[in-house]
Amino acid sequence: MNKNNFFKQTETPKSKNIDKSQNSQLKYYYGRQCISGDDIQAVTEVLKSDLITQGPKAKEFENELSKFFGAKFAATVANGTAGLHLIGLALGWKQDDIIITSPITFLASANCAIYAGAKVDFVDIDEKTYTIDPNKLEDKIKSYSSKNKKIKAVVAVDYAGHPCDWKSLNELKNKYDFQLINDFCHALGAEYENDIKYAVKYADAVNLSFHPVKHITTGEGGAVLTNNELIDRKIKTLRTHGMTKDESILEKNDGPWYYEMHEVGFNYRITDFQCALGISQLKKLNKFLEQRRTIANFYNNYFKDDERFITPFVASNVKHAYHLYPLQIKFDELKIDKKEFYFRLKENGVVFQVHYIPVHLQPFYKKNFGFKEGDFPISEKFYQRELSIPIYPSLNEEDLTFISNAIVTTLNEMK
Repeated sequence: MNKNNFFKQTETPKSKNIDKSQNSQLKYYYGRQCISGDDIQAVTEVLKSDLITQGPKAKEFENELSKFFGAKFAATVANGTAGLHLIGLALGWKQDDIIITSPITFLASANCAIYAGAKVDFVDIDEKTYTIDPNKLEDKIKSYSSKNKKIKAVVAVDYAGHPCDWKSLNELKNKYDFQLINDFCHALGAEYENDIKYAVKYADAVNLSFHPVKHITTGEGGAVLTNNELIDRKIKTLRTHGMTKDESILEKNDGPWYYEMHEVGFNYRITDFQCALGISQLKKLNKFLEQRRTIANFYNNYFKDDERFITPFVASNVKHAYHLYPLQIKFDELKIDKKEFYFRLKENGVVFQVHYIPVHLQPFYKKNFGFKEGDFPISEKFYQRELSIPIYPSLNEEDLTFISNAIVTTLNEMK
């Protein structure tokens, strides 16, 4: 079957067993890049040019990102973690500031506060959307207020590709006066209230990642979107060692080569050949999204009638981008060990990942901030049940049938 021949599904095929004899070398992983000849050609052209870094492609990629996502400004950076770091610095986070995020996210969503010397706290997820719960957030804000403390910022994660409840978050931002950041790395191309350009409308800054498992890739790489010129200017200065040639702020000017450093920055730049790949990939984002949604629909149909599984919920005002397909299995009720299930499923040809180990349970956060098991029960239960199963554009119907059958067969074997 042609990998690019996407299917229209009315009934999802199922079989009780998988053919292990055909599976000795076969392995499906939760995500992978999708690179084609035109991507390679775009990179090759830059590699043959005079400038393979700090050339014109970064600016071109920034312009394309701004256009696609409706942002006034875009700044490319070395990776998504660098983007979050620079956002915190650009927003002026400092010692004793309180930054709130979700426990169900990658470490960088919380670590960015630590980089700035700030303090981290968490708010549990909504049980349906797996994104930060606005009601619990307001409770947390009120709790701090009762102690004469105020939160500085909220880093809200559009987990798996499902947008947060941004209207509610924005109302809280206006009510309690805090900064709002969208950790948008999972949600490129998602829609909120029928708007693919929603992210910069609600957030002060929006963070993107172009890691190979994301919707589009530059190998490593990221970007920060914003409608605030001061934030953009700060990030673009800090990503290049804090150097500036802006004549309006130079203390003197010895000539065209002259630059000054007014504050310590970092080498968080991205190369031109990475940006060339990003430009090429961005042109395919809509196609990639269509394919991911088709895959998700297949899985939804396959698992929906089996009470052992919980398939991802999608709110009525949202169009999911499906960076991940977070399938929950009720291991606790089935009295099945998740670790054993992992190894058995791997033997059957499918390797899942788990997104995520709740950040508050990491030894660093337990030791330094006093978090413990039971602090955020919805996130902890979600972690115990969640597995991210393969979802990437090159999967076809035959692949998905095999993957789904392998999951069910392995579960049946462990009864």
